[in-house]
Amino acid sequence: MSETEIEISVLPGLHAIAAGEWDACACPEAAEGRPRDPFTTHRFLSALEESGSVGRGTGWQPQHLVARQDGRAVAVMPLYAKSHSQGEYIFDHGWAEAFQRAGGRYYPKLLAAVPFTPATGRRFLTRPGWEETGRAALIEALVRLAAHHGLSSAHVNFCTEAEAEAGARAGLLRRRSQQYHWHNRGYRDFDDFLAALSSRKRKAIRRERAGAQAFGGTIRALTGAEIHPAHWDAFWTFYQDTGSRKWGRPYLTRAFFDRLHETMRDDILLVIAERAGRPVAGALNFIGRDTLYGRYWGAIEAHRFLHFECCYYRAIDHAIAHGLARVEAGAQGEHKLARGYLPAATHSLHWIADPGFRDAVARYLEAEARAVGEEIEILTAYGPFRRTRNEEEEETA
Repeated sequence: MSETEIEISVLPGLHAIAAGEWDACACPEAAEGRPRDPFTTHRFLSALEESGSVGRGTGWQPQHLVARQDGRAVAVMPLYAKSHSQGEYIFDHGWAEAFQRAGGRYYPKLLAAVPFTPATGRRFLTRPGWEETGRAALIEALVRLAAHHGLSSAHVNFCTEAEAEAGARAGLLRRRSQQYHWHNRGYRDFDDFLAALSSRKRKAIRRERAGAQAFGGTIRALTGAEIHPAHWDAFWTFYQDTGSRKWGRPYLTRAFFDRLHETMRDDILLVIAERAGRPVAGALNFIGRDTLYGRYWGAIEAHRFLHFECCYYRAIDHAIAHGLARVEAGAQGEHKLARGYLPAATHSLHWIADPGFRDAVARYLEAEARAVGEEIEILTAYGPFRRTRNEEEEETA
């Protein structure tokens, strides 16, 4: 490794760097197969920018960092200047309100994340062998950029646990949050998974799957060349309905789904429910190296249990059939617990410029981390899986 000084540049968009140069840091493992996750790839982030889902007028202004040594990119970071806190899923609205009530200006802020995507993955993206050096360079550049522009804060959302630990050692505040993930314990098929559940939960899931199948149509799981433009026409309608109810307006543009069709069909599992030859509901998943990521769901007809079937059970079916280790079903939702998805910790990092505000946030995060840890422990204990005889004896002792 050369001792030449690392140079940092800020990019106004992914168009300013070649896909191969970015991906050599973002997903070097993709040279031998799938990336760990598709969300930090050049093609995914470019689809967001080229479709107008992020950029001018959206509150997500690209400010991507690139660290180079001897002219070669050795580390990159997807980074945005944010004028609001929408579409992040690590919630800091309360921080913003408190800071502004005290006379501060919380926005704009910097955010290292994948827009609208609450999926854990690397955020300090380095070439192999540059993990520590590249990460340190990116942390320093992130803080310097925020301080230089007089910003209130900089944040790194849904980073890996190892990155969270390294960031904390570098002086960033560490936050612990929670999602629900399904884990593949070497199941042979869905019935094998059901056998690991308590009798009551097993019967409930079978009843839900049977009820979903009775909606009067068919459900298909599509990927790659099986996905056609007409499927995106249908899914856009589903997405608009969900987006208008959850967020007031959808985050993604119609053009984003066209870009997915052009560049990412092999990274996608699209579950479509059709009745009388007409798509009525669907779920969009992204395929990683060992994880299936559930992202969006929508419907134009209400059918009992169809949401659970399309979003959760078909995802489990795919993970088992393809030997994937995990399904991440997106943000929040305790209802996932009864369907085999257990609580899992997620991580983020935060730099706060104002010393007094930083201390207040640090105290809050300490208390929050304890509460999250206790909740994960309790929910896991009351999960849907069968208890061992020893556990049952301890509970009744």
